[in-house]
Amino acid sequence: MDKIIPRYEFRAFAQNFGMVETKMRKLSKCEIIRESPEVYIVSAANNENNTKIRDIKMDIKELVEKKQGLERWNPRMKGEFPMQTDVIKNEVFQAFAVKEPDFVRDEYTLDQYLDELIIPHPELSAVKVFKRRFAFTINGCITEIAQLLINGAAIQTVAVELEDIDAILKAKEILGLTEYENVNYLLAIKRVIGMEPLPA
Repeated sequence: MDKIIPRYEFRAFAQNFGMVETKMRKLSKCEIIRESPEVYIVSAANNENNTKIRDIKMDIKELVEKKQGLERWNPRMKGEFPMQTDVIKNEVFQAFAVKEPDFVRDEYTLDQYLDELIIPHPELSAVKVFKRRFAFTINGCITEIAQLLINGAAIQTVAVELEDIDAILKAKEILGLTEYENVNYLLAIKRVIGMEPLPA
C-alpha cells in the first residue's frame, strides 16, 4: 500500500467570502459537490484531536505540526458503530483527555454512545454539522468552499490543502486569503457553540 502523506491545510471561516468565491469559480470549474450531515464531538480539555462521525463511522485526526501558518493533521483512529467499549475507553476517551464515564455495556451503538456517554458529560459536546461542499483546484491545490450549518448556525468555510506549503501560500495569495486567520473545524465549532472565545 502507498504511504499516506498528510497534507498541510489552511482553512478560514466567514459569513460570506465574497470575492474569494468569485475568484475561485473564475479560476477553476467546480469539480465535485458533496452534502453530508455529520456530528463532531468537541472536548473542553483538548484542541489537538478532531473527532467526527459521519453515518456510523468515526474518524479522529490529531494535530501534529504547525508550519508557516498552516496545520498538518494525521489520522489517529478510525472506527465504526457498534463499537467495543475497550476501543471507546482506550482510544476515543484518551483523545478527549477528559474523565471517563461509567461504561455499563460491552459495546455501544451510535445512539447509545451519544445519549449515554457524550451528551451527559460536562466537558463534551455533540455538535451537528451539515456541509454542502464545492471542490476546485487552485494552483494545483485541493480547494473547497462549503456552506455549513453548525447546530443550525449558518457560516461558510474555505480550505486549501496540499503537501506543498509554497503552493498553498501562493493559492492563498491568488484567492485573496492572506489576511484570513487559519482556523480548523475543531476551533471554529467551539467558537460557534461558546466553548472558546471569539477572536478579538
